[in-house]
Amino acid sequence: RVSTKLPREVFTNIRRTNSRSSSSASATPTPESKPSFRYLSAWFCPFAHRATLALEHHSSRVNYEWVEALGWEQREDKNDVTGTGKEWWYHWKADELKRVNPSALVPTLIPIINNGDSNGNGGEKKVDESKAVYESLVTIDFIDAVSGATGKDRLVPEDPYEAARCRVWADKVNREMCSPYYGILVRKDESERKEHFNALIKGLTSFSNELNKTSGPTFLANGQLSSVDLALIPWAYRYYVFEHYRGKEYVISTERYGESLETYQRWFDHVMDLDCVK
Repeated sequence: RVSTKLPREVFTNIRRTNSRSSSSASATPTPESKPSFRYLSAWFCPFAHRATLALEHHSSRVNYEWVEALGWEQREDKNDVTGTGKEWWYHWKADELKRVNPSALVPTLIPIINNGDSNGNGGEKKVDESKAVYESLVTIDFIDAVSGATGKDRLVPEDPYEAARCRVWADKVNREMCSPYYGILVRKDESERKEHFNALIKGLTSFSNELNKTSGPTFLANGQLSSVDLALIPWAYRYYVFEHYRGKEYVISTERYGESLETYQRWFDHVMDLDCVK
């Protein structure tokens, strides 16, 4: 069963700086010459986790500094916002995030420029806020592009057709397998919750059928990780909460949905065991 196999922890093992080595066959840049970024993120945000996964996948090629840039904190209710006189939860956003991203949302990447020689020696590091990159699916493509990776290490394939197929399916995953998640948890009317859940199952079934077109177990053939996989992983990881908050009728399992989700289950088991996901 998909949901009961999922761990109950949130992504608490996220790295503030990345130092993991890679077995990649692609040329690995020296630490000084790697593209470097301030990574404005939030530990709880699945959209940000898409960028986290891309950064960790390319950890031997890209440096980043993790910056918690938005969240909630309890504050004294001096202006009687709640009408109770008690502390209230304040949604804060870092000034840096508000400066560089018009929407002030995570993930946001800000390049760190080294003005030294070609190897990054002898220069002063500066943050270039004029070239911030944001929107979760865009950051995956961007990180992949600046990494210099080739072949199977790419998240967006070098083959134009496969690259186009990935972009189409990343968008499809976003609309059909991520958006319904919120309707299931937020909607108060049971019929509306079921409508969103049924839409999610339909999307996962479609995804499962697409996985069957290649050798898998990932979206691309031969186990090549892609932007499509990274688009879905943060939500697939969280599907277990449906049973807790909405009951057993909202369990996503092969026992309930049979062969239609068997390939999805194999995909899930595989990607959750990847180093960049653990």
